[in-house]
Amino acid sequence: MDFNLALKLYTAEQVKNGESAAAKMAGVSMYSLMQRAGMAVYERFLNLYPRARSILVVCGTGNNGGDGYVFATLAKQAQLNVKVFQLGDAAKLTGDALTAYKDWQTVDGQISSWDDWHTALLEADVIIDAIFGTGLNGEVRSDICRYIEQINQIHCPVIAIDIPSGLHANTGSVLGDAIQADHTVTFIGVKQGLCTGQARDYVGELHFCGLGVHVEFGSIEQESALGIDHQTIKRLLPKQKETAHKGDNGKLLCVGGNRGMSGLIRLCASAAIRCGAGLTAAFTYKNSLLSLQTACPEVMSDSLDLEELYQSDNVFTRRIRWADALIFGPGFGDDDWAFKSYKVLSQQYKPKVVDADGLNILATLSYQGETDFVQDEQRIITPHPGEAARLLGVTTKEIERDRYAATRQLHERYGGVIVLKGAGTLIYDGSRMYVCLAGNPGMASGGMGDVLCGVIGALLAKGIPIALAARLGVVIHSHAADLNTQELGERGLLASDVVATLRKAMQ
Repeated sequence: MDFNLALKLYTAEQVKNGESAAAKMAGVSMYSLMQRAGMAVYERFLNLYPRARSILVVCGTGNNGGDGYVFATLAKQAQLNVKVFQLGDAAKLTGDALTAYKDWQTVDGQISSWDDWHTALLEADVIIDAIFGTGLNGEVRSDICRYIEQINQIHCPVIAIDIPSGLHANTGSVLGDAIQADHTVTFIGVKQGLCTGQARDYVGELHFCGLGVHVEFGSIEQESALGIDHQTIKRLLPKQKETAHKGDNGKLLCVGGNRGMSGLIRLCASAAIRCGAGLTAAFTYKNSLLSLQTACPEVMSDSLDLEELYQSDNVFTRRIRWADALIFGPGFGDDDWAFKSYKVLSQQYKPKVVDADGLNILATLSYQGETDFVQDEQRIITPHPGEAARLLGVTTKEIERDRYAATRQLHERYGGVIVLKGAGTLIYDGSRMYVCLAGNPGMASGGMGDVLCGVIGALLAKGIPIALAARLGVVIHSHAADLNTQELGERGLLASDVVATLRKAMQ
């Protein structure tokens, strides 16, 4: 994917509304755009599968099907074995799609009989998905789902045109069933739904082609979100001063690690010191202290009793005043110790990161009407979909149905900066939405969120504003995981493995 052109993400409506105006500005007809789209897919096909000789193209009745017919015409002219199957009545084709169909007929192209469908599936070297485009909003009909399922069941590479059929272009959710593509070639502007949530299981490798009008389109439409990857680290992470000392790199306090959960605060603090926090302190439950001190000698560790939390001035409150930034939640639990610690820390006017059990406490306090703890513009919260569901009082399925909307709702209710974790993590500061394009499935293991907290907290301690610290932290964390899996593979990736590659990720 050409990220120099495609970091800006758009809704399907923006692309639909802006492409004709962009084409007019560029002096290009809409049918020329369709021809360019078909050519872009064909060129990508040649690059990916140069030895393929038998191609199956499945077309719908909209413009996506027209793109498919352009592809089929080019492939047939190259004397490849092309079979085209039309889902829906070809008599319903109109406009540019009808023109593309007629061009297919001029090269003696035929619509294959559905009696040949199963044979064509078995013989195909590559399948081209041109069934539905970005206009799909309702559930895929059961009769079409049958063909999608059959395509997904065979071991044959699939290239999706613009979007895998069955995906919602704005949310990335599956509308009943969807094509599992190996590659997706998208046009004009990258649709925001291709980069997060369920889409990450269906898009495969994403390729972008602006069709020669992306500059004009960008001048017409303001992006709905911005994609960020490891290049963000290079562009935005402040450089170290040659004369820097530990005091310049900030003071961070991490609180958590209740009974039986010492490992989580250990992961958090370890990530913080690996990301350059100048001085890091940690308070934990008394039974968790020894393991933290042994594992992280660089961290100033102490234990915290419930009785001490009710004192107005003690070593804990003094350490809070000392800190430039706070992290609380990893391994917090849900007992009196956790709730009282949460309330003390929440009342501090300092940049803070709240995760894990801290989010469950926040949800409880919110629904109990304790409004003093709900809104906080100095806070970053980092929920996974299940935690987000508790914070909003909905189901996890509802969160995943539209992650963009859920992230905005979280900000409206709780303020600050929202980091909705998952495939294609979203970061929203109330002004701009960001989507992390880095990361991999190996990160779906325990402790990853605690490492992320430590990364973000270290950046906050350095004085980086919370909105920037959130997106930098997410990318550093994901890039560190990618560096590790590039060498060792995704299976078996541990949170502590990511801690070990954080230094490399930040260079």
